[in-house]
Amino acid sequence: MQILKHKTNIDFIGKRKPALFISTLINLAIIVGIAAVGFNFGVDFAGGTVVELKYNTPTTAEQVREKAQAGGLHDVSVQGVGAAEENSFLLRMGGVTQLTEENAERAKTAIQGLGETRNVYADMANGIVNFRSTQPMSAEAVKKAVEGAGIGVQEVRDLGANQGGTGYDYQVVASGMADKVFAALGAGLDKPNFEQRRVDYVGPQVGKQLRNRGIMALLYSMVAILIYVAFRFDFKFGPGALLAMVHDVIMVAGYYLVSRREFNLTSIAALLTIVGYSVNDTIVIYDRIREDMVKYKGKPLPEIINIAVNDTLGRTILTSGVTALSLIGLLIFGVGEIFDFAMAMLVGILVGTYSSVYIASPLVIWLDERAHAREAHHGSKQEPKAA
Repeated sequence: MQILKHKTNIDFIGKRKPALFISTLINLAIIVGIAAVGFNFGVDFAGGTVVELKYNTPTTAEQVREKAQAGGLHDVSVQGVGAAEENSFLLRMGGVTQLTEENAERAKTAIQGLGETRNVYADMANGIVNFRSTQPMSAEAVKKAVEGAGIGVQEVRDLGANQGGTGYDYQVVASGMADKVFAALGAGLDKPNFEQRRVDYVGPQVGKQLRNRGIMALLYSMVAILIYVAFRFDFKFGPGALLAMVHDVIMVAGYYLVSRREFNLTSIAALLTIVGYSVNDTIVIYDRIREDMVKYKGKPLPEIINIAVNDTLGRTILTSGVTALSLIGLLIFGVGEIFDFAMAMLVGILVGTYSSVYIASPLVIWLDERAHAREAHHGSKQEPKAA
């Protein structure tokens, strides 16, 4: 399929300096923004709870959000899933259990009000309140007291008398956030008008581990691609491919930063895909540059690169355009993480095509000029002095 019927002669490389200047400014702004503001980490990385609900009656995301906030879920994020007539929603919120820093003190006060207790402490990571009593206590009484403090209780564990015989140990296990969602949205109804389809919990430690591993996977892939480029081409081509990859990753990260869309494992998948796409486009141009260096010996390198970019322009438009068309379908019909993935990919395709021309290629020119300057400098040193 021929996109461009006539060979183009566009001076891409002549615009490299303003393009590099603008790209550098945008990249620095994104890096500063990430350091100052940070990403809006999703449940995958920040930890928390995701609940999927399907309503039996027509409902909007705003109605679900208002009902949830009225029931005490102030940090909840509500997102529609599928077509509007399906009435399905994803609710995301921080925390795995109902035990928080704020209500833990109320739980301690409620337990201490039951009698002589000591060693009352909250295990926030596991959603458990541990305490010791001088006398045996009724599990029902403990549960009632803690629930009176506004915390759902899954169970009260009677651990029996401690080894020293100085008291009786108990554990209060707080209910999960999904139970609070169910209670908040079903408040005032004889029978809930929705069904709970799935619940996902991610603890803060697991979220941190997933985030670190995702970042390391991204770095490892970039190093592996750099090694491949270094073996396939010579030294002056490798840094350009690496810089183009870094540029594309930062630009796509900028999309998540500016849009405040959730940054999660799907985002890492998008970035990994962009890294592969970026280097693929760069290698196609690099191959043509290498061929044209042999074909047009004696021509300046910037002119050769211009010829190579113009020769591959039809192929670039075709591959990028077809990929973008498939993503536009996902943007129109996709929701949630599918929409975010498609949008990040679309941004990545645009900046990946741009970086192959205006980031990777100019760096090849700069490294070539430095190599020639070093050779000229060494050559002038080795010239014999006149007698």
